[in-house]
Amino acid sequence: MRGLGRVVQDLGALVLPVECAGCRDQRPGLRQGVCPECVAALGDLRPRPVRPTPAPEGLPPCVALGPYAGPLREVLLAYKDHGRHGLARPLGALLAEVVAVAVGPVRPVSLVPVPDTPAAARARYGDHLSRLARHCAQRLRRAGWPVEVRSAVRALPRPDSVTLDSAGRAASAAAAFRARGRPLPAGTALVVVDDIVTTGSTLAAVSRVLTATGRVPSVAAVLAATERRQPR
Repeated sequence: MRGLGRVVQDLGALVLPVECAGCRDQRPGLRQGVCPECVAALGDLRPRPVRPTPAPEGLPPCVALGPYAGPLREVLLAYKDHGRHGLARPLGALLAEVVAVAVGPVRPVSLVPVPDTPAAARARYGDHLSRLARHCAQRLRRAGWPVEVRSAVRALPRPDSVTLDSAGRAASAAAAFRARGRPLPAGTALVVVDDIVTTGSTLAAVSRVLTATGRVPSVAAVLAATERRQPR
């Protein structure tokens, strides 16, 4: 995989509203989805291992592009909650960089996006992670990776995790998914992908469901990791 420099150029090539998705600055004459300063900030990020503390049972190794803060946080919110669907392609390309670092040497990969509930998908005009995973797979294929996207789990109705504490997230996630789909070919790296990891409960729940069917995830790849503040 190439460095992030060329990937983040896509973020500056989008013709979107004058408001920058990264800093919300409305500069006169801005004709890019993300301003040059925010593109540069995203370009400085490098995928790294992350792990919530405490880590829930069944959570695979996790790799994230960066902390859930600054331009990365704002671009994700703009894409996920404010209808800026044009950001899916560059965000998917950034996710591809995370997958490449997480998996290591080139080999067959199956991406399993954490699915939206039907209600969330309707509200967002489509499953936002499936959309990201498709762009991620396209980027990886152009770099020579054999990649497929699998809808290996389905989401059941559950409360919005934003309203829940850590214990509530874990309880909600534990019963939130069901497995579906066919077995994996031998030698394939199974990668669970998500946009944000906070407590790890959702990624762990999806991984446990897959593991119970004999499809053990190799790693989880996410764009952002919430940095939990320690009490004073």
